[in-house]
Amino acid sequence: MKRMFDIKPWNIVTETFDKDNKRLLESMTSLGNEHMGLRGFFEEDYSGDTHIGTYIGGVWYPDKTRVGWWKNGYPKYFGKVINSINFVKMHIAINGEIVDLAKDKFSEFKLDLDMKNSILKRSFVVEKNDAKVRFEFERFLSAHTRELADVYVKVTNLSDTDVNVKIDSILDSNVFNEDSNYGETFWNVLEEGKVVSNTILIETKPNDFGTPQFIVGAKMTNNTNMERVQSTEVEGEIAESFEITLASNESAELDKRVIIVTSRDYGTTEELVQGLVSLSEEQDALTRVDLVKNHIDVWHNRWLKSDIEINGSDEAQQGIRFNLYQLFSTYYGDDSRLNIGPKGFTGEKYGGATYWDTEAFCLPVYLGVTDPKVSKNLLKYRHQQLDGAFHNAREQGLDGALFPMVTFNGIECHNEWEITFEEIHRNGDIAFAIYNYTMYTGDTSYVLNEGADVLVAISRFWADRVHFSNRHNKYMMHGVTGADEYQNNVDNNWYTNKIAEWTLKYTLEVLEMLDEAKLNELKVSEDEKAKWKDIVENMYAPYDKELGIFVQHDGFLDKEITLNEQGIPVNELKPEDRPLNQKWSWDKILRSPYIKQADVLQHMWYFLDEFTKEEKQRNFDFYEPLTVHESSLSASIYSVVAADLRYEDKAVELYERTARLDLDNYNNDTEDGLHITSMSGSWLSIVQGFGGMRVRGGILHFDPFLPSKWTSYKFRQLFRGRVVEVEVTKEGTTLKLVEGEPMEVDLAGEKVMLEGEK
Repeated sequence: MKRMFDIKPWNIVTETFDKDNKRLLESMTSLGNEHMGLRGFFEEDYSGDTHIGTYIGGVWYPDKTRVGWWKNGYPKYFGKVINSINFVKMHIAINGEIVDLAKDKFSEFKLDLDMKNSILKRSFVVEKNDAKVRFEFERFLSAHTRELADVYVKVTNLSDTDVNVKIDSILDSNVFNEDSNYGETFWNVLEEGKVVSNTILIETKPNDFGTPQFIVGAKMTNNTNMERVQSTEVEGEIAESFEITLASNESAELDKRVIIVTSRDYGTTEELVQGLVSLSEEQDALTRVDLVKNHIDVWHNRWLKSDIEINGSDEAQQGIRFNLYQLFSTYYGDDSRLNIGPKGFTGEKYGGATYWDTEAFCLPVYLGVTDPKVSKNLLKYRHQQLDGAFHNAREQGLDGALFPMVTFNGIECHNEWEITFEEIHRNGDIAFAIYNYTMYTGDTSYVLNEGADVLVAISRFWADRVHFSNRHNKYMMHGVTGADEYQNNVDNNWYTNKIAEWTLKYTLEVLEMLDEAKLNELKVSEDEKAKWKDIVENMYAPYDKELGIFVQHDGFLDKEITLNEQGIPVNELKPEDRPLNQKWSWDKILRSPYIKQADVLQHMWYFLDEFTKEEKQRNFDFYEPLTVHESSLSASIYSVVAADLRYEDKAVELYERTARLDLDNYNNDTEDGLHITSMSGSWLSIVQGFGGMRVRGGILHFDPFLPSKWTSYKFRQLFRGRVVEVEVTKEGTTLKLVEGEPMEVDLAGEKVMLEGEK
């Protein structure tokens, strides 16, 4: 496999500039700090193909829906994280000629994303006529002061003669979204900057949907040994220009600091401007060394809690660190109004909105490596949007709450019928997240308050969405789509039915724990509870006795499954047919038995301890060979279950796929942006899979094994106020209590008392 980047434990490095894959390069070198993020596009001009993208957390726009055939209940808009002010932009000229790597002769190119310190570095040498000049760039988005972006450039004259260098440092609001439904821009310039203050303000255009308008403000400061020659302000762009004539081997430096704030954090425009000024003055009082140190210190603390060390496979090591790095660059729980978009700050696909991926795949990672308040903020995010979930259910003519497939504010803004209105398992995934948080942390403060609101609302939806089949004497759900979107508008998806049944059961258990005041507030009648109990006891779940498997949905076994009762395995499909979603018609995919991602196995992963080894084995052996893993969310779940079954080769194969999904561009779509929410999968594969981590009855369990490809691995686990270090080598497993009170854990069936060093 030809890789774009070198294999380095802490770095994403290339010394080759492949112009044909520049968008892929930009995705891979994206930066973020939860408040904002940007793709790895160049600071200077580039006339070739590029995707310039800068995005601000929580700032979005309701782009009017565009569909071929309108149906009742369709959302009126598709929410999108919108491309914002390009705050790293520069024009750079050598002897009056613009630097442009799409056209220029250049050498010694190097691009280096330092994940340990979260700094992107780039360097190259450009030759223009008799001039030869080295450029060195560094940029970071501060993890310490989230509103701060810093871009540093050093220019060195390698020529034998003098060279004139001019740099225009720019804030540019002339931006657009490539995914705009009608080709519109989403911004108006509110105040076209002030040359004196280097400030620009933009406001989202008015809309017809009652969603808030956002103001974004940016203020830049340029520190340099070059001569300031002019400032300009035209058409939504402000620039400060600097010039210098460099003798041979002489250098110039420019440090561009930008503060970016939004109306999400300020009540009035005047307060926003004051915030810009005060933050800018505060950061300008510090040296660049101070800014870098403050930023790095935050990242070092994060890595201290979360780093996973793998020996014996540099590819595996780089993969897990890249995934954790990008996940934490997108979200670290500082703002409960934010969530995790599938592309984060790295692209526009999926609109940058919130999906069910957060609760199902990301929450377990944050539970394991961050303070519990981070995970609690993810739960609060959904409770804050409960009114929107009530609205979504009413749009379908149903009771209770339907949490959205895609959202920014709780209102559904996705318009593919088979996903938006039928992939309703997401309600159960959100309920499971409440259970998962409570089980893992032991903290009941959420489930007994806001969590109870959510659970009751979801349960009322399930109770109205099911119907009773007199023929089978069972409750059923028709017209649904499971996690496997290659099988949509089906009847009785096993996963959906089972998660609905489980949610109702769990809600009834929680109701027994509530105090009288909360029960009175929720107003769940005895008749309502009796109905829920009846559904739990009589929910239909497709099962095939002959094969001994849970059937993904009614009719699944009637598909063309003929080879050894199973069909042509995925690994025997023609290479030219892969990936199916880019090669086959949608009709052909829907008629096929091929599975996009874990579906039956998704539910089994949630509740691994509740299934026998034989049940897990039969279902894995049947479904995995039919799964194409064309969802980024798929491989990790199969990897965990494979590890549970001690299918080592398959567990490792699927770990490698999830760990290097973007690094190796497995699905041929990373140029659109990284798969942020699926990046949790590599952690899940190691900790829950190879490490065998489970929580049973409030006790932490491990049952590790070491893949034969590796010589050792080590990770840390936060659990109820303790930090446990787990190291697995060829000699065995060592557990160490790094922080917190003594605790008993289970190691492969044996009770072990962990005590810290005295």
